[in-house]
Amino acid sequence: MSDETDGGSLHVHLFAYRRQWPEEGVVVDEFAQLLDDAADPFVRERDAGHFTASAWLVDLSGQRVLLTHHRKLGRWLQLGGHADGDRDLANVALREAEEESGLSGLSVDAGIFDLDRHWIPERGDVAGHWHYDARYVVRAGANEAFVVSEESLALAWRDIAAIDADDSADASMRRMARKWLLRQSQAVQAG
Repeated sequence: MSDETDGGSLHVHLFAYRRQWPEEGVVVDEFAQLLDDAADPFVRERDAGHFTASAWLVDLSGQRVLLTHHRKLGRWLQLGGHADGDRDLANVALREAEEESGLSGLSVDAGIFDLDRHWIPERGDVAGHWHYDARYVVRAGANEAFVVSEESLALAWRDIAAIDADDSADASMRRMARKWLLRQSQAVQAG
């Protein structure tokens, strides 16, 4: 688990993320502004936008990621969901990965892996709003036998390099794939 029990810790993680990815400074600023907002940004009832957390759930080999064919959005995406008052977004990502995959023995890496602010269209009585999604690396154990939850149409292990090469893939999915492949390459060079 992370130590992100209050907004101050999230500020520290955002600052570290900005140092690693300076070209993403605008999105970091958007997250910091939301964090400093007087209205609680960790609850979904904040209609203007709120924090969510996602899991870049990688297998033991580091070559594949578990994706959901999202029931409401109809697209292949990473697992994740609303903070619902939990200010520890790494914990939210881990919890969502466990709930949506049925996998046990998962672990979450410290630090933010990716940030993405995206629009969620109006659906029923829920107005359109912004999701400020903090993404974390979550690692699978030896058991890869997932269970499809009611939030998904399907789950599948996908090759990360293939996601990076797929021009039709969601832009944020390709960005995470590139970041992961860069991380893997740097680990090989350092090792």
